[in-house]
Amino acid sequence: MGFFLNSKGPCADYREMISDSYFVDKSMLIKELLPALGKKNRFFCITRPRRFGKSVMANMVGAFFGKSVDSSELFDFLAIAKHKNYKEHLNQHNVIYIDFSRMPENCNSYQAYISRIQSGLKEDLILEYPELPLDPAKAVWDNLQMIFEKNGQKFIFVIDEWDAIFHKSFIKEEDKERYLEFLRNLLKGQIYVELAYMTGVLPIAKYSSGSELNMFLEYDMATRKKFSEYFGFLDAEVDELFEIYKHETENPEISRADLRIWYDGYCTATGKRLYNPRSVVCALTDNELSNYWTSSGPYDEIFYYIRNNIKDVRDDLVLMSAGEHIKMMLQGYAAMETELETKNQIYSAMVVYGLLTYEYGAVFIPNKELMDKYNELLLTNDRLGYIHRLAKDSDKMLSATLAGDTETMAEILKFAHDTETPILSYNSEIELAAVVNLVYLSARDRYRVEREDKAGEGFVDFIFYPERRNDIGIILELKVDSTPEEALRQIRNKNYILRFRGKLGEMPKYSGKILAVGISYDRKTKTHTCKIEVLREPL
Repeated sequence: MGFFLNSKGPCADYREMISDSYFVDKSMLIKELLPALGKKNRFFCITRPRRFGKSVMANMVGAFFGKSVDSSELFDFLAIAKHKNYKEHLNQHNVIYIDFSRMPENCNSYQAYISRIQSGLKEDLILEYPELPLDPAKAVWDNLQMIFEKNGQKFIFVIDEWDAIFHKSFIKEEDKERYLEFLRNLLKGQIYVELAYMTGVLPIAKYSSGSELNMFLEYDMATRKKFSEYFGFLDAEVDELFEIYKHETENPEISRADLRIWYDGYCTATGKRLYNPRSVVCALTDNELSNYWTSSGPYDEIFYYIRNNIKDVRDDLVLMSAGEHIKMMLQGYAAMETELETKNQIYSAMVVYGLLTYEYGAVFIPNKELMDKYNELLLTNDRLGYIHRLAKDSDKMLSATLAGDTETMAEILKFAHDTETPILSYNSEIELAAVVNLVYLSARDRYRVEREDKAGEGFVDFIFYPERRNDIGIILELKVDSTPEEALRQIRNKNYILRFRGKLGEMPKYSGKILAVGISYDRKTKTHTCKIEVLREPL
């Protein structure tokens, strides 16, 4: 048993995962790997955003195939146990497991980083095969080749976070080339490789433009169907977890609808939606909705990707923050350039990193957890220009609305329109809705704001659900080339107020005042008109 070869680590880590109350059985991923053992197409690289279960699955693969520990107690009760070849392969293989995100102590050079792995592998092989004349002075792949030649043994390689090294500040361009060469020599064309299962955030093509690692079949979330159900949680899986949560949690505070709003929305090539698994588990464990996934990354992560082309993307940010989809033909779904300049490069990178999702030729913000991160960007980063200025003053719009001050509301909207940016041409109600969302941005601290929510007999533009049950609820309808009176009439006639009643089973009883807000824009006179009506007084 070694540090890399036939390590006990993967089994120990997977045992911890299985013992969790909110464990989801994804063991049928192994079924997808079994036919590839020893075959030409035995190299898999699966890329996903961080916190989407890549390491969990890597540990599972290592725990299943590895011979260091009898893991039947873990897998006998999982779905893979019903596979016809289950016993034939459970704990029957040599597994070399490398987590490339782990660093040696005080590491400040590529040589120190890679030496830890090279030396560790050689030491493991020499200890495991003392009867063979293995030479620590020779390359790892030469020693592995000798083992195969002498006794015919092959190895399954499980490589987690293959791209972690590229995010280290001490890594230079020549180091990246040396690293790719190391992986190529270790894996490509080597008969001793029985299977290679590799995970990461970045597609191989981002750094390997040549043939170094072209033997890998790559599977991303947006374009490849295979493996899509094994990373992230499906609706049915979250249903099961929610039932566990209701039975095990004293005074549960989270509704099933809350989980969908906060953590659902990632799209796969199969057309299915996925929940962020880390966030769902953390929310149910803590009995609290929060930004679990986005808090695990840098504060200014979104701005990092758009910083080189703010002018071209900021109007899209306004639209996406209002719930709109932006049509875009992504090129390869990978950030192919070190410096992101064009929209395609920027949005491609953001899809790869999970900051946007992609479906039917459009990118969009998948859920509230990420929407909050975008709203934070609009409110805090002054390099966004007019967008930041409007968002920063959005508390004035909410205050004016709650006070029934329609003149101030119209003045704020006029100021927004006078910025004369393309998005404010109001060619349709979509642009008007985007700007209205922007000038009400700070309302999201007090409200759950939903767009185009099914309400009564139709769809309403915005509903502001208050976080506090005695606060004021708002139903907001928009009209272009019409009147605010017509907007209010639509709110009344279509019984949009019933949507608040529909939420009673999902949140504490709402007892506050409800306002109907009508906003119109006349394209001929270029004027905004606002009108407010009380639909219901406090109960």
